[in-house]
Amino acid sequence: MSAHFPKTRLRRTRAAAWSRSLHRENTLSPADLIWPLFVIEGENEEQPVGSLPGVSRWSIDLLLDRVGEAIELGIPCVSLFPNTPAEKRSDDAIEAWNSDNLICRAVRAIRDRFGDAIGVMCDVALDPYTSHGHDGLLDEDGYVANDITLDALVKQSLNQARAGADIIAPSDMMDGRVGAIRAALEEAGYANVQIMSYAAKYASAFYGPFRDAVGSGDRLKGDKRTYQLDPANSDEAMREIALDIAEGADSVMVKPGLAYLDIIRMARDRFDVPVFAYQVSGEYALIEAGVAAGGGEREPLVMEKLMAFKRAGCAGILTYYAPFAARILNG
Repeated sequence: MSAHFPKTRLRRTRAAAWSRSLHRENTLSPADLIWPLFVIEGENEEQPVGSLPGVSRWSIDLLLDRVGEAIELGIPCVSLFPNTPAEKRSDDAIEAWNSDNLICRAVRAIRDRFGDAIGVMCDVALDPYTSHGHDGLLDEDGYVANDITLDALVKQSLNQARAGADIIAPSDMMDGRVGAIRAALEEAGYANVQIMSYAAKYASAFYGPFRDAVGSGDRLKGDKRTYQLDPANSDEAMREIALDIAEGADSVMVKPGLAYLDIIRMARDRFDVPVFAYQVSGEYALIEAGVAAGGGEREPLVMEKLMAFKRAGCAGILTYYAPFAARILNG
């Protein structure tokens, strides 16, 4: 910068609200938000998630009310996660490609009620369906076996596409899964079904409340460090993202979000595809704990963190605060 004080006064454009608005470099709107929703069996059932204050699991009939709320608020997409009953979880995760499973029934119900008024994203990974809580199938040594898992993920993806999913979101972190899913979708005639790849998904300590919500945490044997990214690595994340784009991902996701803003910025600078972030359950729970302890007010904390994602380069954010933030943004 060649100009000097007092010719240049950077506070000058901050002096009035209209000027701050005019010079604002990044904006946030309800259209930037994706609302993750948890689905359970039953009717007229709401189960609050103890580790996620203000978040519940919903039976399909009540889930439809949440989807209607999202449409009214201008939220363009919801992301669905099942809490599969224990008796339907197995070592081979066969429930994942049951055409009448919880997720498929939920997607069809949304389509029947709302048509194309909202996008529906479905997570692809086997952990909601396995008895051992891992995202893939295990070999005889207890190792998550990459190649046999790919076949299962393809069947799961096609099952969700047939039900009416708009976006398939593989979160499993198996090598080659995006290419396998894309080829299968094309061959089956689902050319317009998008893939939002969890391309940079880290082996994070921030996932605990989510695993509680989908019922996989207590089942998990070991950890997921053999397939999720090491939190110390950034170059490896770029390789993962590049591979997924080359295999046919329409957009990519960084997960978790706030602790990995540098990864979001790197990805946005390096690749010409939309980059999304997941403000994960642990991030949400920490905000709520801070509010409960008197450490801050919910609205400014939430909105500042969401703006951080946009400033880092996100095209959108998956957040449990989606309806809360949308109401604020809508005035």
